Amino acid sequence: METIFQQIHDAVIAYANWIWGTPLLLLLIGGGLFFVFYSRFIPYRYFFHAINILRGKYDNPDEEGEISHYEALSTALAATVGMGNVSGVAVAITMGGPGAIFWMWMSAIIGMVTKYFTITLAVMFRGRDDAGVAQGGPMYVIQEGMGKKWRPLGVFFSLTAMVGVLPIFQANQLTKVIRDVILMPNGLDQGATSQWIIGITLMVIVSFVIFGGIKRIAKIAGKLVPLMVVVYFFSVLYIILVNLSVVPASLALIFTDAFTAESVLGGAVGSIIIIGAKRAAFSNEAGIGTAPMVQAQAKTDEPVREGLVGMLGPAIDTLLVCTLTALAILVTGTWQESGIDGITVTVHAFDKAIPYVGSYLLFLAVLIFAITSLFSLSYYGEKSLAFLIGTKKAHFYKVIYVLSIVLGAVASLNFIINVIDSFYAMMAIPTMISALWLAPKVMEETKKYFAKMKDKGIL
Repeated sequence: METIFQQIHDAVIAYANWIWGTPLLLLLIGGGLFFVFYSRFIPYRYFFHAINILRGKYDNPDEEGEISHYEALSTALAATVGMGNVSGVAVAITMGGPGAIFWMWMSAIIGMVTKYFTITLAVMFRGRDDAGVAQGGPMYVIQEGMGKKWRPLGVFFSLTAMVGVLPIFQANQLTKVIRDVILMPNGLDQGATSQWIIGITLMVIVSFVIFGGIKRIAKIAGKLVPLMVVVYFFSVLYIILVNLSVVPASLALIFTDAFTAESVLGGAVGSIIIIGAKRAAFSNEAGIGTAPMVQAQAKTDEPVREGLVGMLGPAIDTLLVCTLTALAILVTGTWQESGIDGITVTVHAFDKAIPYVGSYLLFLAVLIFAITSLFSLSYYGEKSLAFLIGTKKAHFYKVIYVLSIVLGAVASLNFIINVIDSFYAMMAIPTMISALWLAPKVMEETKKYFAKMKDKGIL
């Protein structure tokens, strides 16, 4: 039996390494660069207009949709500002060295415009489910924007999304931090038994929330996301300040290592770029296709507005939160400690910089990060299943979803990362193909919107 599990484990790793090869990088990074130049840098130029939209300056409760711009972004961030920003960064550094962070930055900067295109399209081509409710996401963009003959591509996205959004990574790393910070120091850890207990407890907690639907998820996310960012921001800011003398050297290492170092996995710059792109995709999901599903539910008749709001996501979760995590790890030197990986690297950084209370501060932030991610990701999987079999049976996905939390709690980190990476890669294929195909439609809508805003004297 162990041999079979090992063969499955090895096959998953081999597949993840294969699918994240040059063709997918060209699709994600090359496609993103195409959007940047094709848009003539418009999304970047209207960054502050995007913030005004987020603040609710142009909200109209009578427009189509279920939630506000702020709630839409908060829900999307609740799924992305999470373990990918705390544990995922540690994984990137331990596997690819400090230089992997540089490639995460590059992916995020490009990803901001990718998000603009994919989310604008999600609102432009909102479809209707079998209950007549407006829905969005890559599968509806493909069906409504490209035509019904392309529906199989939408089906492919939905099938891969149902696995890609399973909360196994979040459950795994939250279980790890609970054991590292709470159980082990107090002599309470029981190994596998503790993992099962934590997994089942998380499953029960998440069940109470996700069976309440998107409005309940959005309200909770809207309250918790700002709190978790503030707690984490000030904790890491303290770590950086007390190690201020080594910050310049740490930043320099990110830049020099990006072009000179070799990753733990072997190979030189190419493999570091792949590691950075993988972790950036997991951090902000630009080009993957999950955020468009929830952000298409924003109350707006102006697709460009939600596209601009969506653009802020990579700036917040990768350029801000991931950078904070990376600096905390680099200035404390914990990335060079042997025998540790994932969230444990970050735990050691907090412990080293803030003795006695550091790990507990991280635990609080990580608890909120992970729980909000666990709440939000289920919505994506349920929408994907609804596209395939209808809304009446789509709620069955929630059962699979909560059961997978237990699986995530007890499985190995390496196996889980490669499962998620594999399915994220497959999700990106239909998302990017549809966005590239329909890019002219986005530009038409963009020109109309900004001409209208200028006529009204808003810009």
